[in-house]
Amino acid sequence: MSKEKTIYCGSGKKQSDNWIKATIKADALEKYIQEFKGHKFLKININIKDQADEYGKDVSISIDSWKPDGVSPGIQEMKATEESTDLPF
Repeated sequence: MSKEKTIYCGSGKKQSDNWIKATIKADALEKYIQEFKGHKFLKININIKDQADEYGKDVSISIDSWKPDGVSPGIQEMKATEESTDLPF
């Protein structure tokens, strides 16, 4: 299994120990939206950088695009039993 290219979709700044302010590019997200029991979800990774970039951004946001083998990318209908309320991802 090869590592996929990181898909950056936003950035931000750490305002305090428990507050991050960020901006996300909405059009970068569309094909990664997943559905589960009629609700739409987006898996993202939020990383705090060791150092701020030239714009003062010290937070990086990327799409969590990991998929199990054999699952195609894009919008997916996630199957689950009626008894389960846990997200399958």
